[in-house]
Amino acid sequence: MAYHTRMDRNEPWDVIVIGAGAAGMMCASQAGQRGRKVLLIDHGRKLAEKIRISGGGHCNFTNLYCGPDDFLSQNPHFCRSALARFTPQHFIALVERYGIRYHEKTLGRLFCDGSGQQIIAFLRSECERGQVTWRMPCEVQSVKKNDGGFQVTTAHGPYQSRALVMATGGLAVPAIGSTPLAYQIAEQFGLSVITPRPALVPLALEPETLTRFGDLSGLSLEVEVSCRKGRFRESLLFTHQGISGPAVLQISSYWQNGDFISIDLLPDRDAETWLRDHASSRVRIDNFLAEVLPRRFAQHWCAAHDLSKPLCQFTPPELQKIGESLGNWRIRPSGTLGYHKAEVTLGGVATDGLSSRTMESKTVPGLYFIGEAVDVTGHLGGFNFQWAWASGNAAGQAV
Repeated sequence: MAYHTRMDRNEPWDVIVIGAGAAGMMCASQAGQRGRKVLLIDHGRKLAEKIRISGGGHCNFTNLYCGPDDFLSQNPHFCRSALARFTPQHFIALVERYGIRYHEKTLGRLFCDGSGQQIIAFLRSECERGQVTWRMPCEVQSVKKNDGGFQVTTAHGPYQSRALVMATGGLAVPAIGSTPLAYQIAEQFGLSVITPRPALVPLALEPETLTRFGDLSGLSLEVEVSCRKGRFRESLLFTHQGISGPAVLQISSYWQNGDFISIDLLPDRDAETWLRDHASSRVRIDNFLAEVLPRRFAQHWCAAHDLSKPLCQFTPPELQKIGESLGNWRIRPSGTLGYHKAEVTLGGVATDGLSSRTMESKTVPGLYFIGEAVDVTGHLGGFNFQWAWASGNAAGQAV
């Protein structure tokens, strides 16, 4: 897919946006509709692949309950301004204006009834409303500051603009063309970058744990997982390499190398009290646990803890210890499965160098960073798209 224009590349632009993903198209369309002359550049051959593949192809485009507490950042207050000025309801209004049907899944997560391609098409139409000019595919080779603003040298030649918006995302999903360009440009102009790492990503297990539980691949159970300041009640999925599922993807953003994660296997009950109330049962403990947990998991868990007797043969202190283990099963992951399996990137351009209202650099006038490139990372469930819309809108209203 190629987008070109008849305009002379030497003609100065008001705004150049690099990156035609969610944040970039939102910014370009908003700026264009304000009368700015906008050039949108992207190196990809396919438009907004991350939107297309998200949500199993149905694009989880926002969350009804989105708020600042749903984001991680070195400065947790940075996202407040942009999110307050462009809410989920604002984006939903756009979706409805284009007649896109959608539905709510769990926890306020909104998905297209059809495909994510509908979101891409409407953003493309919004850019057309703003008379945005495209260069795609077009590789950026260098960026320089000059008296007129910024010169962006590309495979198609140089372009000059008064303002430059970096919307090239993070390092997640390299198969669809992720790039560190935003971080490189930030560092080139003296802005700090919080070290990026994979987030919303499955976790690998240490060999010993994997030996005990690896053959449960495909089995899932409802749990509450916690690590550091994160705590999530969702499903956990066992895989050939470790653990995944929404609960694990969520906690991966908080987990750091060497940390244990705590898993409450019975989040709806006090495990110790429940065991004590059934202490006279002659049922073997793995069969007893199989009444509330998947049988195969109950068997593996009991084997790993060397538990094989009927419930009535355990002493009260032993039952207390088993109850504590069920409510606080500690696992130490060996690492993440990396950017290839991550949904987003944690870290990015440090927010202390940016205006929270406009996304503009405090030290380099006319230079903006938006979307996943910035050190603002949402939880699973449409929050990262909402940050893309909100930060893109903030810059688009300011450039």
